[in-house]
Amino acid sequence: MSKEESAKFNSKNSLQGKVALVTGAAQGIGKAIAKRLVDEGAEVVIADVALERASSVAGELSIKRKTIAVKADVSSSKDVKELFSVVDREFGRLDILVNNAGILLKGRFEEVTEEMWDRTMAVNLKGPFLCGKGALRLMPKGGRIINITSIDGKVVYYHGHHVPYGVSKAGIIMLTRIMAVELASYGINVNAIAPGVVRTEISAGSMDDPAHLKEITDEIPLGRLASPEEIAGAVVFLSSKDASYLTGSTIFVDGGWTTH
Repeated sequence: MSKEESAKFNSKNSLQGKVALVTGAAQGIGKAIAKRLVDEGAEVVIADVALERASSVAGELSIKRKTIAVKADVSSSKDVKELFSVVDREFGRLDILVNNAGILLKGRFEEVTEEMWDRTMAVNLKGPFLCGKGALRLMPKGGRIINITSIDGKVVYYHGHHVPYGVSKAGIIMLTRIMAVELASYGINVNAIAPGVVRTEISAGSMDDPAHLKEITDEIPLGRLASPEEIAGAVVFLSSKDASYLTGSTIFVDGGWTTH
């Protein structure tokens, strides 16, 4: 393959010139998504409650493309309004929104407090709702909204007590379907990605236990955890022209976990 053919092949799903916003992008899956979008040519807004970490990521990625960090709690309508004002001021539009921000508060059903429930729903479910509404006015010519859900939205995760988390992630799957129908007339495709167990800073502690790791991987047909970069690859696909006729779907990037 010549250099010219190789360049053409590699640019097939290029996001050159696109503007993307990734929430919860200061670490883990969100950081990997932001990095991959930049690698594909997009300019990226990194939104996170941890501004120092977000700024560090933005500084690292801005060497390649314009990348900025904004402090935002996606459960706050005030923060979300300010976030999209910054996007409008800095870029004038938005092409890709990745609703990745989320929290996991563990507890058995009888132990889960009202505060734990409300906070989880506010970040994990209200956040994508608020950000989706914010993105709508900055996508006058259409765009892509990608909601990060989880296998917890389809199956009960027996290895942890994910009560409000699982319910919130199931809600994202339905929210994705509803948004896809409601926003189709605006030329906006809305899809979701449901990761399985991903090796990140947050999961590293529990996955360092060989017995627990084996218990988990025994349930995964591919026999291993996912990397954040593998989730990012699915985001790039859903952001690309190759996914132009795909909307309202949830892609399970789970190594086959939910096949059984």
